[in-house]
Order: sequence, then C-alpha cells, then structure tokens
Amino acid sequence: MINIMTINNYRAVITFDPDMEMFRGEFLGLNGGADFYASTVKGLHTEGAKSLRVFLDVCAENGIEPMKSFSGKFNARISPELHLRAAELAAAKGVSLNDVVAEAIEHEINACA
Repeated sequence: MINIMTINNYRAVITFDPDMEMFRGEFLGLNGGADFYASTVKGLHTEGAKSLRVFLDVCAENGIEPMKSFSGKFNARISPELHLRAAELAAAKGVSLNDVVAEAIEHEINACA
C-alpha cells in the first residue's frame, strides 16, 4: 500500500517527518508546491483542504493551470544488462519495449494499490 490520500479529488503523498513528529502531505501533479502538516488523519484532511484551496485560489488569480501536463514520454536510465533483458523479453513476447515498460509500471502500481 502506498501512502496516498485524496482530498477534493486531488492526490497527495503522505510521509512522516520525524523531526517535527508530524505527518506531511504533498499534493502530486501540481504546477507548484502545496504541502501540509498534521498529527492525525483528520488533521491531514483539514490542513490539506486548506492548503489546496490557497494554491488553487492563487492559480486562479494568476491565470495559471494548477495541474502539470504529462506527455506520456519520459527517459529511464537502467543498466545495459537490464536494457538487454527487457529488449529480449519484448522480442519474445512480440511487443515493443515500450509495451514491456508500460506493463511493468502498471503491474507495480496495481501491486501497491
């Protein structure tokens, strides 16, 4: 299970800050930073909603799109040996290397859900 909380249809990753002895939330996929702290789950929801509201208000005031745009393209740096094995797997399955990577990522995401 991954530590993701949904607040007003926006997702935030939750971690524990041992120095502050509080939970920290950070919204994902935004064009800027919107984080929040609380010591309880209820507090995370409350503080997260406040932080998100401020962020969205600032975006609206400045004509900024709040969400990042994802193209579906990214570079991955892996060892040459892993690259070779992935290419061999793709060839053996009769699919593209991209398909193998996408399937592996989807598998990992589903395993953590």
